[in-house]
Amino acid sequence: MHDGTSWERTQVPAPVRIVHLGLGAFARAHLLCYTQCANESGTAEQWGVAAFTGRSAAAADALARQDGRYTLLVRSPSGDAPTTVDALVAVHDGADEDAWREYFRRPEVGVVTLTVTEAGYRRSSTGGLDLRDAEVVGDLRRLRAGDRALTAPGRLVDGLRARRSAGTGPIAVVSLDNLPENGLVARRVTLELAAAVDRTLAGWIEQHVSFVSTMVDRITPAATEADRAVVRTLTGREDRSPVVTEPFREWVLTGEFPAGRPPWEAAGARFVDDLEPYERRKLWLLNAGHSLLAYAGLARGLTTVAEAFADPTCRAELEQLWTEAAEVLELPVDDATEALRARFANARIEHRLTQIAADGSAKLPVRIIAVAQARAAAGLPVGRAGAGVVAAWIDHLDPTAADAGSTRLVARLRGQGSSSRAALALDTIAPRLARKDVFARHVAERLAVRRPVRPTPSSPTRPTQAGARP
Repeated sequence: MHDGTSWERTQVPAPVRIVHLGLGAFARAHLLCYTQCANESGTAEQWGVAAFTGRSAAAADALARQDGRYTLLVRSPSGDAPTTVDALVAVHDGADEDAWREYFRRPEVGVVTLTVTEAGYRRSSTGGLDLRDAEVVGDLRRLRAGDRALTAPGRLVDGLRARRSAGTGPIAVVSLDNLPENGLVARRVTLELAAAVDRTLAGWIEQHVSFVSTMVDRITPAATEADRAVVRTLTGREDRSPVVTEPFREWVLTGEFPAGRPPWEAAGARFVDDLEPYERRKLWLLNAGHSLLAYAGLARGLTTVAEAFADPTCRAELEQLWTEAAEVLELPVDDATEALRARFANARIEHRLTQIAADGSAKLPVRIIAVAQARAAAGLPVGRAGAGVVAAWIDHLDPTAADAGSTRLVARLRGQGSSSRAALALDTIAPRLARKDVFARHVAERLAVRRPVRPTPSSPTRPTQAGARP
């Protein structure tokens, strides 16, 4: 990466060989950072990225004025380190379907990457494409008519159809979204939509398109005006699209790249045969730890991860939670937990507990209940620290802090005793949990002694885009 005071490129940009959908801060802190480092590793083959916004053209407009270049501000406890990222060589409004299709037609484009969030895959409760979703229905109609698609699965189908028509060969689709087996998710929704449009297209995709699953991790708060002022002071130039991130980054991938890829391993990426152990370690240590700190910290009137991590009570609960997870994880955890201690203590990354606490009914099953299930299967106690997180979540919900998946539960919890509240909540988020009665008893015990202190409604929030999902 390069420093400098001008946005004008001093070298010919790398040729576009990657097309990316979702021009948010996380993609620019993660994918673009790894690609930049790969290009600077001494390889003769350079990989440029053309990125498209999801819906709004604002991000593309701001970056276009800077020729796609921007400042990556790595924020450590000791200070801020700015570098200029050059790997983004073209930016487009997501509505520019002509440019989207044209990139797919190019034989030198070998990789398509996505950061569209979990909701962007438009899945039903069974995990497949939600064919009752209004925008999916609209995309099906538009694709059959040859018009522009709006959803992420629809845009993939549109682009891949253009590639098939051009006869330009195989390609890899790589998801960087924070959900397990994200490549398989992308494959399923793409194939199901393609089959509904044209079954021969679905067959071509099955034969010529690989879907790569990845585990991503880097906390990336949304940049503020204060951050832009820091960039201005450190670099001497005005950047309307800087990215603020932590020093830590991790990327683990599994899958084939039939048309080549950058040497991302030069930047520390790992390519493995089995991604699941890495996904579990992240979910059960990082993400579960975030949930514990969020609910326990908010109950103690705290506002950020660093504040909650510094609280002795929260810290003791966190260490016990990690111990419970470590006993059923396949991979070593010592280095991972040591890195997490440093990350959580970094008060200069303002990771807000209110955002992490959102949508607990969707997050706790994979972060907390999965550990309890694994412990039960291994013949171990289901875990009191995990039960404590569920109890703290229940207190966070009752009576007004509902998330989208627990609206009915909140109404049922009102006026109930600790045992009933625990049972009702577990019926919602863990209906098939082995030894649920034991886990429910632990949750009820914690509920009986908790005295939550709610933060004021005016507590500020700072959006965070993170592979370390909030």
